Amino acid sequence: MKIDSRALLLPLLLLASARCFASWSIEADRSTAEIHGLFDIRQEARDFVARENAGSRGGWVALDPNMKILVPRCSVPLETRWTPKSHGLTGRNVMVTCKRTVGSPQKWSVNVPVARGR
Repeated sequence: MKIDSRALLLPLLLLASARCFASWSIEADRSTAEIHGLFDIRQEARDFVARENAGSRGGWVALDPNMKILVPRCSVPLETRWTPKSHGLTGRNVMVTCKRTVGSPQKWSVNVPVARGR
């Protein structure tokens, strides 16, 4: 029985990708000249939650943003606020927003989930 090597290519690529993503962590996803890292976005959310907790003793903890998100580098300071309920997300989230990216007038927002601390 002859096996077509092209038929094995996709499963092998998927396996290699899964191993790569399994070892990837948000701690390693730092900002570069081209992208705004999820580590830095999460830190903005954590700083916002810490300020909110200090004022209201809410006990919130910022979790990790969706690891699939990739956004261009922001050229202005990030802004944070609670995600409005009108956005239809379940649970509480912090919206981290960039009003202008490097090299373009593009904008983006990343929602970072939060949970009650222990």
